[in-house]
Amino acid sequence: MTSAELLAQAAIAEGKFAQAFPSFGPERRGAPVLAFARIDDKPIRLRQAIYEPDVAIVLEEALMSIVDVESGMHDGSIVVINTSKSAAELREKFHLTRTLWLVDATRIAMEGIKRPITNTTMLGAAIRATKCVDLEHMKEPLLERFGPKIGPLNLNVLTRAFEEASEDSAT
Repeated sequence: MTSAELLAQAAIAEGKFAQAFPSFGPERRGAPVLAFARIDDKPIRLRQAIYEPDVAIVLEEALMSIVDVESGMHDGSIVVINTSKSAAELREKFHLTRTLWLVDATRIAMEGIKRPITNTTMLGAAIRATKCVDLEHMKEPLLERFGPKIGPLNLNVLTRAFEEASEDSAT
């Protein structure tokens, strides 16, 4: 949820309209959590879950074994995945057909913040893949959310993921 909120704040800082919200089900603690963000140049009136996403961001590769991350996606949709595997491996294992953007966010987070917390790291890859906001507009929301001690570390891992993310188009 933090990533969706930060992304929405950056979009609003650019003069766009945005909303972010979580989706919780009756699942037990530790179950996958969905968070949604909408960004547009015009006011957003819709207030419901997103059933036909343009982008899916997968913070933990193992979730793809239990969640169909491409569900509802259209031909132009993309999937941004935290992984150390190749696109070919992921396509074969999970039968993925959309354009993939891959980054080893866990490695980057461990090196940059010394914890395997990948939410802000994955934002960097998502921003590169979607170009939905300018990277510079992430600075203020990150520093405000995480403070002067941890904020710069999160900004660093976000920037590294932006730089290291790689695209693999569906063939």
